[in-house]
Amino acid sequence: MRLEPSFRRGIALAACLFVSAVAQAAAPQVKTQAPGYYRMMLGDFEVTALNDGTFAAPLDKLLSNTTPAKTDKALAAAYLKNPVETSVNGFLINTGTKLILVDTGAGTYFGPTLGNLVAALKASGYTPEQVDEIYITHMHADHIGGLFNAGKMVFPNAIVRADKHESDYWVSQAHLDAAPKDNKDFFKDAIEIMSPYIAAGKFKPFDGDTELVPGIRALASHGHTPGHTTYIVESQGQKLALWGDLMHAFAVQFPTPSVTIAFDSDSKAAAVQREKAFVDAAKNGYWAAAAHLPFPGIGHLRANGTGFTWVPANYTSLR
Repeated sequence: MRLEPSFRRGIALAACLFVSAVAQAAAPQVKTQAPGYYRMMLGDFEVTALNDGTFAAPLDKLLSNTTPAKTDKALAAAYLKNPVETSVNGFLINTGTKLILVDTGAGTYFGPTLGNLVAALKASGYTPEQVDEIYITHMHADHIGGLFNAGKMVFPNAIVRADKHESDYWVSQAHLDAAPKDNKDFFKDAIEIMSPYIAAGKFKPFDGDTELVPGIRALASHGHTPGHTTYIVESQGQKLALWGDLMHAFAVQFPTPSVTIAFDSDSKAAAVQREKAFVDAAKNGYWAAAAHLPFPGIGHLRANGTGFTWVPANYTSLR
């Protein structure tokens, strides 16, 4: 039987499409994200959120002043379950005259799923050498670990700043010696990470509420740690509060701010600071951001009965 030329061409085309479909289906899944950065303008300031990665947080075991059942219920309402994949974010602010980084991520101190902040920084168009100042909310390793790698300062030209209550507490051999065995690593890590900057004269502590550069000021929010600090950024009538670790579990702590976490040095004081920050942000409508909110971790807060609702930032292309 002789086939018409048009029919033969149709069979050949169908065969090619089938082979192409099989080849595409056989491609391996990549299963990685692109370097995480998100940029917005705050008045004349450029703010870039940098994602260091994520870690699995067993919130049913970590949260306090609640119950595991209540935690699971709150997570389920947000379509989450334990352990919760939790972001670690830093925030880069270009004021036009200074390049300032708030928190540095975990570096090599929390395992392979973290330590991506420098890659995100470079992907965003900057280098570690360009950073002028680094402001630390507190000295847990997931916030300062990115300062130090392989025995060297990652940000060699930067001045590092934090509340003196924080450095006096964590960068202390006496406190390390006196700490319970399970808590010693907090002190060991802080001492190792901060020591090169201290030795180089690049650590400049401050005491409580302090204007650091025009448009950025430190606001004492002690509780989570002895010197925990919020940073307030303002330009052209716009405001952003960088909360650090005032909160960890958005699905639980926004509806119920009284819920605390095992990492708090003073859980009662931490809860007071959280409630105060939430009320003010909701009342005045300014931007807020936190280290452990889902990346990019920037948005607004709205009062909702006795709790609050988080409204993430709408994506902007900055055109």
